[in-house]
Amino acid sequence: MNNSLLEQGNFTLPGEAGYEDLTLELAERWGADAIRDSDGTVLSDRIITAGFDIYSTLCLIRADNEWAKANQDKLQQNYLMSYPVVANSDTVRIDLLNGYFREQFKVNVNDNPQTWWQVFDRTSGQEIPADQWEFDPNTGMVTITRVEKWHKYTVNFLAYRIWEAISMYNHITNNWGDREHLMPVDPIYPQTQEFMLGFLEKWLADHPRTEIVRFTSMFYNFAWFWGDSPNLRYIYSDWGAYDNTVSPYALREFSKTRGYTLTSEDFVNGGAYCSSHQVPSARYLAWLDFTNDFVVTFGRQCIDLVHRAGKEAYMFYDDHWVGTEPYGDRFKDFSFDGMIKCVFNGFEARLCAGVQGVKTRELRLHPYLFPTGLKGEPTFKTGGDPTRDARNFWVNIRRGLLRESVDRIGLGGYLHLVRDYPDFVDYIEELVGEFRTLREICQNDKPYTAPFKVVVLTAWGKLRSWICNGHFIHGLELNELIESLSGLPVDVEFMNFDDILEKGIPAEVKVIINSGRAATSWGGGEHWKNDKVIAAITGWVAQGGGFIGVGEPSACEHKGQYFQLSHLLGVDRANARSLSKEKFVYPKPDGQHFIMADVEGELDFGEDVGNIFVLGDNTRVLADKAGSPRVAVHSFYQGRSVYFSGFKFTLPNTRLLHRAIFWAAGVDHDFDYWTCSNVFTECAYYPQSKKLVVINNIDKPETTKVFDAHKQGIEVSVAPLGIEIIQL
Repeated sequence: MNNSLLEQGNFTLPGEAGYEDLTLELAERWGADAIRDSDGTVLSDRIITAGFDIYSTLCLIRADNEWAKANQDKLQQNYLMSYPVVANSDTVRIDLLNGYFREQFKVNVNDNPQTWWQVFDRTSGQEIPADQWEFDPNTGMVTITRVEKWHKYTVNFLAYRIWEAISMYNHITNNWGDREHLMPVDPIYPQTQEFMLGFLEKWLADHPRTEIVRFTSMFYNFAWFWGDSPNLRYIYSDWGAYDNTVSPYALREFSKTRGYTLTSEDFVNGGAYCSSHQVPSARYLAWLDFTNDFVVTFGRQCIDLVHRAGKEAYMFYDDHWVGTEPYGDRFKDFSFDGMIKCVFNGFEARLCAGVQGVKTRELRLHPYLFPTGLKGEPTFKTGGDPTRDARNFWVNIRRGLLRESVDRIGLGGYLHLVRDYPDFVDYIEELVGEFRTLREICQNDKPYTAPFKVVVLTAWGKLRSWICNGHFIHGLELNELIESLSGLPVDVEFMNFDDILEKGIPAEVKVIINSGRAATSWGGGEHWKNDKVIAAITGWVAQGGGFIGVGEPSACEHKGQYFQLSHLLGVDRANARSLSKEKFVYPKPDGQHFIMADVEGELDFGEDVGNIFVLGDNTRVLADKAGSPRVAVHSFYQGRSVYFSGFKFTLPNTRLLHRAIFWAAGVDHDFDYWTCSNVFTECAYYPQSKKLVVINNIDKPETTKVFDAHKQGIEVSVAPLGIEIIQL
């Protein structure tokens, strides 16, 4: 392996003024061809003139704090819902920002509250007429009169964000002390657009040695509302939500183009806001489309300036990504040259690798060079182990890259932090070499993949391909499942319910997976009330399709049913309507089935869905727990279905899913092609170069057999977390 490692290129190093020797030493050691700055660092002339491509990070919405402070009516806004107050008399007074981090928010007193706010009796669900409440801008209090005693009341109000959330996080994480708080301006206003374009043009002229302008996404941050209690630092966060795009100006512009008006409650939604976990309403999807149109249109003007300056434009897909939607139809219209995604795992690598409309796809690896991680855990500080973290992240990322490659990788943050971690420096050198070798193999070759497609069916569909809700949320079945899928030798496509109704199920699709809990966007929620959806999937399975349901697939209480596809799955979940009914007594599971062939010991699905019952003797239970099926299979005419009561990303479960896909597709006889016998190892065969790549995903040496196109075993030994490349 070592003698095939390439030594230079395709790596972006975070440089740091004041640490020039370290920067240039590691640039040589890690084979960097580009050096970047980070939030809070600059590059000195010695670094800039050292012969590397220079990435300069730019976040336009917080680029000039003087302009932001002078134009605070142009700051970004969002709707907040006040904490509920229970009435103990006929009058209620509500402190709007009580519980919120007051360094982040300021109540908007510039736009008429009676026009843009709403007050609700949350006990009855009724909106309170405007003549029953008033706002005192001096105290930040709303007084509501003629209320119902012991009812709960809330106010939906507009708040300016007076501290940009990512800068705030970086500031607090790194103890920047009295450094000025940066404010986020909103480009929706023509005056802001004029300022930003002028600022960008001057910035480009002032950075002649910058080859690549790395936009810190574009304009709007994901929703991140902070609290004032150390026990509830983050009140609400959603990496896919558009809560931070709202303003009276934008709402008026929306009304002009769409012909109807959105209200505060369309965004506040009873305090749940518009999280990605909820099935998006038609009104919310229209707002996404409106925002996307604006971000692409104005974003293209910014990128055109970059190109006219002779530079390339890359987008960092995180932070202020809202409105860009890289799997949306308009992403290509930005004309970005590159896409950078920060990654912890395989499905995030696949997200970046699959983006169309850019020539360069780059991963920013973790751990970030900060003292702590995203959740405050120690990294480059006492108690941290960045080498362990980097290795664990890379092992999962690597699985995804075997299926679909990217062009570059890199790091970000404060380079000086690595000085006390020589083992980290050594490991990154090893990791970068491994990446370059894999990239060379994958660059012009596609690995062997099963000759059919697998569809993941959600309410979001293609728009949120390889995304659930930001980074890996453990315990969310679909997150866990797509992490397993990211490294399997199958083509994966994401579809929504409208796709099925309007286009049907493509001929190349053999398996549909629906994974999620009832009422979630991942499960589908009320989309399952549509009889045409039910009929389309039922007919497709009857003709030979395969359906895999995880957790509460097709769950929606409707017309006396819970799992709307229970007739395909052969199981349902008990609830109030079925408690009085006797349940079918199924034979004790023996686990003797193709799907279970590699299972050893008890299954670990994390948090299973319980109270599952079998509908009849045509359903075979392969594993159960406390009388509730955990794995079940069922045939329906020419098709097959599989039910899992939950899912957790583990290597044995990944193999279980792999087998379930092939069995549901009716091609279990073809399963062995380019598959490892050992579930802790995986492989990819590249037919053009005739190279076989075998990876070991655990921290001990493993031996495996790889079954080739003739199902003949090739024995391979792989070092702990290692990789072997075999020329066939």
